[in-house]
Amino acid sequence: MRYLLRITGMLVLAMLTGYNYAQDLHFSQYFHSPLLINPANTGFNPDYDFRVGGNYRNQWANVGNPYKTMSVWGDMKILADRFENGWLGVGAALYKDVAGSGSLSTTSGFASIAYHQMLGYNSLLSGGFSLGFTSKRIDVSKLTFDDQWNGKFIDVSIPSNEPFAFSQASYLDLQMGLNYAYFASENVYFNAGVSIMHINKPRETFFDPSVSDNRISRRYTAFLNSNIKIQDVWILNPNLYVSKMGNAWETVLGFNANRDLSGDGAQQLILGLYYRNNDALIPMLGVELNDFRITVNYDATISSLGGLNGTRGAYELSIVKSGVFSSGAGRSVKCPTVRF
Repeated sequence: MRYLLRITGMLVLAMLTGYNYAQDLHFSQYFHSPLLINPANTGFNPDYDFRVGGNYRNQWANVGNPYKTMSVWGDMKILADRFENGWLGVGAALYKDVAGSGSLSTTSGFASIAYHQMLGYNSLLSGGFSLGFTSKRIDVSKLTFDDQWNGKFIDVSIPSNEPFAFSQASYLDLQMGLNYAYFASENVYFNAGVSIMHINKPRETFFDPSVSDNRISRRYTAFLNSNIKIQDVWILNPNLYVSKMGNAWETVLGFNANRDLSGDGAQQLILGLYYRNNDALIPMLGVELNDFRITVNYDATISSLGGLNGTRGAYELSIVKSGVFSSGAGRSVKCPTVRF
């Protein structure tokens, strides 16, 4: 028991001091939280003037306290009539995460801007930046450590001897990214992007600087996707996502397939299947009704953790609404996109 407590305490301290390099918020449906992945995605929605979305993720409910992650975000196209074959995108996002028995909570707000420029008729190059503010809180009174083991049970009256100096840590965060799209034809489209998160490597710790001056590692992300129309009935959307932060890697590979149900694309059935390397198999199901998309997925754990959580890793819900301003503002730039 004491050994188990020591291991648990070490894991908690790793999380609190930032040595857990996979600490960033993330969603399996990363393509439905575009501003979190790459600020160059801000306003990158050629057929529409604006979009708003929300995401909710509940993870590891069978292993202690569940990890809950949620977000709301929105972006829009502006000044399309001021630039020749280009436009600006502006957006904002708010993210919230609550994790573990110590109620470690993370609240992040970001504002982003991107510029999109057509290169001829078939290509689009985008670059974006975002600036965010993150606040993390921990309820130290809910944590226990191996130093509090009295030989029979955990005695919370025994000092833990852990050098906590703060219950809150806050910092500014800078991100940037590039995005390239190629419209091969009315039936085929390709898109690739790269981004860097935590460019300024902000300090994150609940300890005094003399004890820990931990800096968040930069996070490098790349994605590749395509839309391929098949017989005017299906649109296949293969996706690849790779992210590296410190020594941790995350790779997600899979596809969506949209089935036209109404003949004009107003009503669509969405089927998907993804694989996160050495972690989970992720089936997805959703519908799109008049530019309102709702999708759900289930992360089935295939790693060794599956024996503890009964393969029930996480479930996730995403909602995205796209629209056009009634005045027609922002519609002067139209890209050839794959659509029903």
